[in-house]
Amino acid sequence: MSTHVPDRAPARAHTAKELLDADAIARALARMSHELIEGSDDLDRVALVGIQTRGVPLAARLRALVAERSGVELPLGALDITFHRDDVHVRDGGRPPGRQPVVRATSLPFPLEGMTVVLVDDVLYTGRTIRAAIDALLDFGRPARVQLAVLVDRGHRELPIRPDYVGKNLPTARGERIQVELVEVDEVDAVLLVGESEDGDV
Repeated sequence: MSTHVPDRAPARAHTAKELLDADAIARALARMSHELIEGSDDLDRVALVGIQTRGVPLAARLRALVAERSGVELPLGALDITFHRDDVHVRDGGRPPGRQPVVRATSLPFPLEGMTVVLVDDVLYTGRTIRAAIDALLDFGRPARVQLAVLVDRGHRELPIRPDYVGKNLPTARGERIQVELVEVDEVDAVLLVGESEDGDV
């Protein structure tokens, strides 16, 4: 799917508090897969699309769980939203000198028309990332509908976007940050609360 070297998570801050461990993440994903099966009228018309970066392995895990429980192998894709985001420059007053966006692979090896596309991401915050993902997705076709699955919903929405499937609601202060670490990217599964904000956490 992609040949880029995966991102490494930011170094853990001394103030980081573990909110979910590997077992809790596994339970959350198992529940989400069950809800996805129960909430779909026709699983044969459902596809999972992970938002780069950590949404991609989460989508792959959901796909495996759905297949294990239902016998249906959902189509799987990956979506890069780099050039559809509207928040980075606004939030930090302009891109710092030398800071360039990292473009990752988009792979949608199935037709979108007539499908229910479930966008998958690690953290839902303001909703701007999801708005950008919908814009990016529609560049490739018109699905019958778009749903959203997130591992963590941390609140503070700025747009009217609501997830259909949520692993865990973790209310936070705006001055805090949720950091998701996954084995496929970071060599460990954990959800951390860090006492600092991050421009890209949207």
